[in-house]
Amino acid sequence: MSEPPFTDDEYAFLRHARFGELPPAARPEERVELTETEPRRDRPEPDDPHRWDLRHGA
Repeated sequence: MSEPPFTDDEYAFLRHARFGELPPAARPEERVELTETEPRRDRPEPDDPHRWDLRHGA
């Protein structure tokens, strides 16, 4: 069986060279709850479900 082209340490170095350091993690007090301001656009309005079927060939 042939040995892998790189060791785990070498892969870690290559990842660091390519992507750099990760930013520090957000602390819990810095996090905020996501609030959607507009309805999703990937679903039809609740009053017209047939329009979604027609649009996608159902």
